[in-house]
Amino acid sequence: MRALIFAAGLGERMRPLTTHTPKPLLHAGGKPLIAWHLEKLAAIGVREVVVNTSWLADQFPRELGDGSRWGLRLHFAYEGPTPLETGGGMLHALELLGSDPFLAVNGDIWTDFFDFRDLLVPPEGDARLVLVDNPPHHPGGDFHLHPDGALRTGGGTRLTFAGIGAYHPRLLERWVEVAGPAAATEARPAFKLAPLLQDAIARGRASGVHHRGAWTDVGTPERLELLDRRLLPV
Repeated sequence: MRALIFAAGLGERMRPLTTHTPKPLLHAGGKPLIAWHLEKLAAIGVREVVVNTSWLADQFPRELGDGSRWGLRLHFAYEGPTPLETGGGMLHALELLGSDPFLAVNGDIWTDFFDFRDLLVPPEGDARLVLVDNPPHHPGGDFHLHPDGALRTGGGTRLTFAGIGAYHPRLLERWVEVAGPAAATEARPAFKLAPLLQDAIARGRASGVHHRGAWTDVGTPERLELLDRRLLPV
């Protein structure tokens, strides 16, 4: 199985830390945030990882090399100076990801979730997402997780999408219809992944798992500092 790490964001909420360093390359617990993901992916047998890049893109190959230190082969999918959002980034990377289901994870999160094998996409599904308890900065959550694993956009208590999932490439087949025809006129279309997920949920083609362990969305310098303190040895 291959994997995609979203690393193309501008990191505007993390300034000034991201003025000269892309957010996934900021350190927590003595290593870049993205390195935690690379270690986990290598440990479960992933051998090829696509990293989508935009802001300060040249720093990724300098910092990570070709991935051999983790037993991985890294591919860098440069999106240009303006990021293509999560949906556009996934579409842009699809040629490198191939025709089989793949994993994807946001490069600016930290989690102790490690059993990505729980994320195998069912034959009839297009997406399987990891959900976590709602953090203070996102109290309303995103999706309702039914006891049978099905996802709903409404009804019941909602959980927060962790930015970790497994996807079948056919999730993107309806991207023009969902993102709108204006996006299709661009040479490199930019659109969010969320509407595609909502569409898959509405069609009964998305499921989820609830991770009750540690998870941090490193969206502010303060959250990064707290995470760093937690991960560094006493």
